[in-house]
Amino acid sequence: MSKYVVSIALTLAIAMVSVFAVGCETQAQSGAALGTAAGAGIGAIVGHQRGRAGEGALIGGAIGGGTGYIVGNEGDKKQQKAEMQGMQEQMNSVLVNIHNSNGSVSVVKLNRSGTGYVGPRGEFYDHLPTEAELKPVYGF
Repeated sequence: MSKYVVSIALTLAIAMVSVFAVGCETQAQSGAALGTAAGAGIGAIVGHQRGRAGEGALIGGAIGGGTGYIVGNEGDKKQQKAEMQGMQEQMNSVLVNIHNSNGSVSVVKLNRSGTGYVGPRGEFYDHLPTEAELKPVYGF
């Protein structure tokens, strides 16, 4: 009967991974689901060696779920930080279109710096430069 318990625990672990990992929205949720399933499976196998497959699955699932959540949560934090940095960069920049003599358009990205703007070549403007001011440098 103990082989039966181990088999059920492994089947349950695989089913949990399949069900939960597909519907998870965050890395923390995915990590917790995967950790729980893996921990339960490993715990059942280890517990089986001592005649306590059910207890092993429960303990392994709890430890694996907690560890998976912590690791996934750190991944979520890194992703959120990267997204915030990208948003800040977008908020601190301005695009100016320069209409060239051949009908094409050159786009110049200016970054806010203090009270002015810095151009792609490192030049500083104390105000938002107009297309006419940028055309001699970036247009043709």
